[in-house]
Amino acid sequence: MRFTQLDRILTLEKGESIEACRCLALSESYLADHFPRFPVMPGVLMLEALYQASMWLVRVSDDFENSYVGLRETRSMKFKGFMQPGDKLDVRCKIQSRKETLTTLQVAGSINGETAVVGRMVLESYNLKERGLADDYVDTFTRSEHKKMFRLLCDPMNPNNPSKPALSTS
Repeated sequence: MRFTQLDRILTLEKGESIEACRCLALSESYLADHFPRFPVMPGVLMLEALYQASMWLVRVSDDFENSYVGLRETRSMKFKGFMQPGDKLDVRCKIQSRKETLTTLQVAGSINGETAVVGRMVLESYNLKERGLADDYVDTFTRSEHKKMFRLLCDPMNPNNPSKPALSTS
């Protein structure tokens, strides 16, 4: 099951930053319960959108070298607004530092130009084989699937065209 919280990657500067977006539709099943009279995206899903954008930035920056990029921790996360059906969450993530397997990023999400969530994330990346969790085949297959998904997020109308978004590899 995929629980993708990004609709599109808009820009990505390898090793530096990423911008992406997530549009919230009223048809999201969880909105019936969160909350029936005031449907809003749960804060944890806003956090997930920030993580997923950060994950793609790390993957591309590492040339898809690692099969696993996981959220290690969040720091100083502040939620300042609600995301309701019809809203678009604009996500921006910027790498602050990298050390061995860890990447620290400044992350923010805004709705209609107003900050809705802001903080820092630490992501850890490695191959599953390195941790004794899988073999080379699983790592290779996983990296291949991530590349396909990345192409789809960059250009949903033509997933075989890696030229979109405005990617900078410098």
